[in-house]
Order: sequence, then C-alpha cells, then structure tokens
Amino acid sequence: MSTLTSRSPARRAKSRPALVSITASSRPVDCISSQPTQRVPLPQAETSSPSAFQKRTRASTPSSPGSMAMSWSQPTPAARSAIARTSSAVGAKGAERASTTTKSLPRPFILRNRRVIRGRYIGEDGLARTSGETGPFAAGYETGMKSLAAALLALAVALPAVAQDTDPFLWLEDIDAPRSMQWVEGQNAKSAARLEKDPRYETFLSEARAIFTAQDRIPVPRFRAGGIDNLWQDASHPNGIWRHTTLASYRTASPAWETIIDVDALAKAEGKRWFYKGAGCLKPAETTCLVRLSNGGGDAVEIREFDTTTKRFVDGGFRFAEGKQYVEWLDRDTLIVGREWTPGELTESGYPMVLKTVSRSGSVKEVFRGQKTDVWAQPTVLRGEGGRTDGVIIQRGLSFYESEYGLLTDAGLKPIALPKLAQLQDYVDGQVVFTLQEAWGGFQPGALIAYDLAALKAGTAKPQLVFQPGPRQAIQQVAATDGRLVVVLLEDVKGAVDVWDFADGRWTSKRLPLPRDANITLVDTAAKDDSLFVNVESFLEPNSLWLADGAAGTASRLKALPSRFDAKTHVVEQFWATSSDGAKIPYFVVRPKAAKLEGEIPTLMYGYGGFEVAKPPIYMPEAGKLWMERGGAYVIANIRGGGEFGPAWHQSVLREKRQLAFDDFAAVAKDLFARKITSARRLGIYGRSNGGVLTSVAMTQHPELWNAVVIESPLIDMLRYHKLSAGASWVGEYGNPDVADDRAFIAKYSGYQNLKPGVRYPEAYITTNTRDDRVHPGHARKFAARLEQLGVPYLYYEQTFGGHANDADPELNAQRWARHYVYLAQKLMD
Repeated sequence: MSTLTSRSPARRAKSRPALVSITASSRPVDCISSQPTQRVPLPQAETSSPSAFQKRTRASTPSSPGSMAMSWSQPTPAARSAIARTSSAVGAKGAERASTTTKSLPRPFILRNRRVIRGRYIGEDGLARTSGETGPFAAGYETGMKSLAAALLALAVALPAVAQDTDPFLWLEDIDAPRSMQWVEGQNAKSAARLEKDPRYETFLSEARAIFTAQDRIPVPRFRAGGIDNLWQDASHPNGIWRHTTLASYRTASPAWETIIDVDALAKAEGKRWFYKGAGCLKPAETTCLVRLSNGGGDAVEIREFDTTTKRFVDGGFRFAEGKQYVEWLDRDTLIVGREWTPGELTESGYPMVLKTVSRSGSVKEVFRGQKTDVWAQPTVLRGEGGRTDGVIIQRGLSFYESEYGLLTDAGLKPIALPKLAQLQDYVDGQVVFTLQEAWGGFQPGALIAYDLAALKAGTAKPQLVFQPGPRQAIQQVAATDGRLVVVLLEDVKGAVDVWDFADGRWTSKRLPLPRDANITLVDTAAKDDSLFVNVESFLEPNSLWLADGAAGTASRLKALPSRFDAKTHVVEQFWATSSDGAKIPYFVVRPKAAKLEGEIPTLMYGYGGFEVAKPPIYMPEAGKLWMERGGAYVIANIRGGGEFGPAWHQSVLREKRQLAFDDFAAVAKDLFARKITSARRLGIYGRSNGGVLTSVAMTQHPELWNAVVIESPLIDMLRYHKLSAGASWVGEYGNPDVADDRAFIAKYSGYQNLKPGVRYPEAYITTNTRDDRVHPGHARKFAARLEQLGVPYLYYEQTFGGHANDADPELNAQRWARHYVYLAQKLMD
C-alpha cells in the first residue's frame, strides 16, 4: 500500500483531510469534506442513501462479502432501452435546459460540488446573462423592461390553497422568536407524549444507543502526518475526540491513540457546543492545521490555527470568526480565504463571493470578486511535490450546476475553456481533472477529462479524455493519491473502483479487486504514496474497511465489525417499475424471506431523487435492528433526479420536468402493490431535505398510497424556498419562483400550497432542527401548522441543535431514530 513511486513533480491535489465524512448514524450527513475542499452543500445532508461511512463512524461491521443473501436482477432490454433513450435525449445537447434557464431575471444559485464526492455537494442552473457576455467571469443580467414584464407576469400566477402574500404562518420563519419557540415547545411536548410514552420507545432507544455509541465501531481513518487521524464520539464524548495513531498501530485490533483535541473539554472550557468539522493541514509535515469548529453542529464554522505537535492553538495564529467560509494554505505564512469580509458581502445564497490572500503580517489582498447573484466563489490550491503550490484555480459558481473556472496568475485570472456544466475534481501528475455534465468539444455527458497545468499556464492546453462512462455506469467519486487518480463508479447501481495512471501522455487504468454487488465509498486517499481507504457495504452486509494500493492495484480487508442485526431472515431483490412516461425505474427491496406475498409486509420506502445523488445498497444498522428484525421490509426507489445512471438520469427531471420524479416514486409504490409485497395500509415513506420535497408532494398528490409519511429536515414551501437559508443555491434544480413561468410549474406541486381541505391525508411525522442553517426549519413548521389549520392529524418534533445533519450528538441521534421507528411501528405494524 505504501509504495512511493518516482513520478513527475506535480503530484497531489489540494490538501484534503478526507473524502467522506463518517457518522455514527447510518443516515448520511453531508460529505462536505474538511477545508480546504469544502463544497456548497446539498439541501440534504446525504451521501448515498442512508450510507455507511459518513461523518462519524457508525456502529456497524461487515462480515464476509461472500455470504450476502441477494437476488440481483439485470435490467430488462426495455429498461436498458429506456436508460439509453434518456441519455440520448439529454445527450448531444447536454443539459441544454439546465444551462439556459435563466435568461430574463437575475437569480440566486448554488453550485454542485463534485470535486471530492460527485453529487454530494451541488450547484444550480446559471447566472442570467446578456447576449453580449463572453468568457469566464463575465457578469451581467437583463434588467429594465424584461424585469418589469416578468414581475408583472408573476403577479398573474394563480396559486392554490395558500397565497404567499397572505401566508398566515409566515411568523414561524422567525426561527428564535419567542412565539415561534413557544409553538415548537408545545408541538414537541405533544409528540413526545405520543411517541416516547409508547412501550416500544425505551427498547428502541436502548438498541439505537448501542449502535451509535458502540465501542467496537470502525474508527474512520484520515491520512495525516505519516499516520492516521480519527474523530471518535461515544456516550462519554458526544462532541468527540480528534486523535492520531500510526498506520501500523491502526492495523491492530486496539490501536494506541494519542488525543489531539478533546472537543468536549474544549466546549466545556469555552462554554460553547463545539463540534469538530475537520482540519486543513499544511503539507508536507501536516502538523500546522486550520481547525474548523461548529457551535451546535451547523455549517458555519470558526477557524483557528492549531499545532498538532504541541496540541495547542497557535498564539497569534490565523483565526477567523464564525461563518460559512473557505480557507486554504498557499504557504506557511499565506492563506487564500473566502468569507464575509464586510457585512452583507455574501452571495444571495449566503456563501462567499470575495476571495483574498491573507498573510501573517496582516497584509490582505483581494484576488477575486464575484456577483451577489452567484452561488459562491471558491479557491482550489493545486499541490505538487512536497506540498508545493503549483497553481490556484478560482471557481465562480454561477448557479447550482454552472461554473466558470480561471487560473489565478500575477496578471489576473486566465479563463479555462470548459462548458458551464463542468466540475473540478482533482489534480495529479500535473493534470487538472474535470467531469462534464453536458456534451462539449466532442466529449459526451459524464466524461472525465484532464488539462495539463503547464499548458494551461502557457495558453496552449487542449483537454484529453480520461474516461467516458457507459450508459449503465455513473462516476460517483474522484480523488487523487500521490500519483494516481481514483474513480469510484456505479454499474447497475452497484460499486466498483478504477485507478488511473498518467504516463507518457496517456491514461491507463486497472480495477481494484473489491467485492461485487456492494456499495463502495472512497474514505480517504494518501498524499505521500498511493494508498487509499474504501468502505464496502450492502443492505445485509455491514461495513468493512479496505486498504488498497493504487500503484500495485491490490486491496485487502483491514477491519470488519460484527453485524448489528440478524440479516439471515431477509433477502435483497432488485426490480424495475414503469413510470408515467414509460421510463423503467429501478428499486431495491429488502424483505423477510419467510413472509408470504399477500400485500401485508410492513414496508418503509425511501427516496431522494435530486442533485444527481445516487442511492445504492447500503447497510443501515438502526433500520435493521429496529425495523427489519421485527418483520419490516425496506425499499430504496432509485427515481430520476439521482445519479444512478449519470447526468442524463438527473437532468431528465430538472425544473419543469420535476413531476416525473414524483411519478417515479408513485410508480414504485404501485409496483410493490402489484407484486403483493405490501399495500397502502402497510406502506410508509421516508425522505429528508430534498427527500422532504418528495415525501410532502407524495403525501399531497397520492394520499391513498401510504399510511405513514416521515418528512425530515425538509424543503416544502417551494414558492419561498429561495428566500430561506441556503435555498437560493438550488434554483437550478427546482426553478426560480420569482420568474413567472417557473412559479407556475412549482406551484403545481409545492406541498405547502397544495394541502387542500376535505382530503383524507395520512398522519405525517414532520421533524427538523432549530439550528439547521442550510434548510430553514420554517418549511417543516409551516407545513405542520397548515395541517393543524385543516384539522388533519400529524406529529411534529424539532430538535434544538445539531444542524442539518441532525445527528451531532449520538444520544440525541438515538432518541431521534427511536421516535421515528415508534411512529412507523404504530402506523404500519399495529
């Protein structure tokens, strides 16, 4: 694994603590990697459906991959044809609609972050431009009569149910107002009385607590300073311990850990609810770090310089007050920083738009300024031999999906020729690697391409194809080791890892020998050699950690933990449902083997369907223990909008085509009924964040299909989402409610506006977090208040800290899942 090969001077991309944030929860938190590779987050905090390795270690552990009880079906010819048609439809024009949706009004956006984990951090459709704009970083938008005309048209849009200018529950958007919090406290008390007084609650809580605080979890590894870092949380240290050991010690069953920061002790000493959000460490020694601390678990962080050898914050060192910000080392005494320098100096999405260099001497110099209507501006430092800065790329996020890139030079920014639907991925061997989400320059959507950095500087660069995914493949993650490029794929929604080498002007690859029919996630890559960690899991096989050598093309299982539930009772199947337009939609079913197919299996169905985030098979210890062991089935619907089959699968349901994703979800439910796996009486649905759009629409459009609806950390008021928290970031995904045509199609499905009197809706369980600074808690609050106004039964619970991930504290996370499964048992099993 640790083979250090002699290669070209330009080696490793930016300093990066880790590729995947790992959580004790099996529900994903955002894979926003630690600075300096932080990305604009998804509205949710999910990686690959409830996934294994995420922000903190989960308590699950794998057994042998060979013992999986699975029945994998291949896509039918009709299904393959449907996928091919979808790809072809987007194909040659790429995401034409996604890149030309904003031609009349300026709108806020947010950018897709694929550089580390594709589809985990995202962006939006583009900055509105005039016809005369050219080149990267051109700014401008149509105003005057077009704006006036669009505004007048907007007034004519007829809205169902709740008109925005007469919204009776607007006051619930005032997050901490006494009236709002009094309402929250009352709702929490009612829900706690119902759920926590259920005889099952204490059992579920005990079982969930054992999972999230188990001492035999895999300590999730991060390469640093020649050894391994880990953030550990348990019942005694809910805020966590940042700790370090050698690789040799980490290989053992009981590593000898050295504490770097006791986050609980720091929080107690400073009177804050500090949670560790990662650190960017200066190469090559990686002992001087910029530590990110979140007060309460939200996205905003305070950044402080820390010395891991003395285990102290550096006196007089770099320090930046709390905010959503990006910081990278240029050298030992200089940083490049994006943050709110003066009040209001952020984009409409709430992210940095102004980048400056900051030196220890106090010198500050502006190097780039974006527009308020952008999503963000972010720097990426390209690191070569010994951590040397080979270059700096500035990414201007025009929208959630559209970006412009420039190479920072002494003379200013030198534009990089790319389509707007492109994402910077990494830098290795002097090659700057991007993915394309649209057809461009002879390349097809989904292509992985590379530019030679020296040629970019000289102005002679031409892009070279690294890899073009096939119609049943999708790139999920891209990252560099010292001298290799690691690409994680989905093939028919199952994982594989290819390692690419650049030599003599050519790219060649080899596939790592990892288990098949499983989900594979890249955990971290080494900067000093070609080692990498990957996580392997499936529905019935717990997580295993594999250590691979990218240069040698070898991989071996390093750690595996015992199962957290009895998986022998269940079987995994993959089926395909037919949606409203004839498209074939894959879905996975995990069901009891012995259960008769009479439509009576209590079934929980999960969906997401957005931002090109795929939902492959993953191990869910809390679902297995609290739900499946008690006879329940679990379904993941791989609906369009995700990344299961590349950009076309996502782009086929953007904006005005969003209804197709909702139709896909309903089609899977009906297919489950047709196969007599379950029935409306026994079917419940769960979704969070963007999945909350899905479940609230599913509830309002098809109340007859489900008996339980869990709506967590959701977007629901889709006519005001762009005005709340980071909502402006996602206009490219959903459309802009301030544009008349967009408002019209959004209004047709928005869950909040489409609740109607006299309809028999299923009793929903709605839950969110007061300190969610990504998806505003007002969405969930107002939906519950509207249900109450209509006299519709519902449950509402709002945790008061933890951020969008809602799992910062293991004990509170255990309580969260205990409440979820009590509700589901009451509705579907009783």
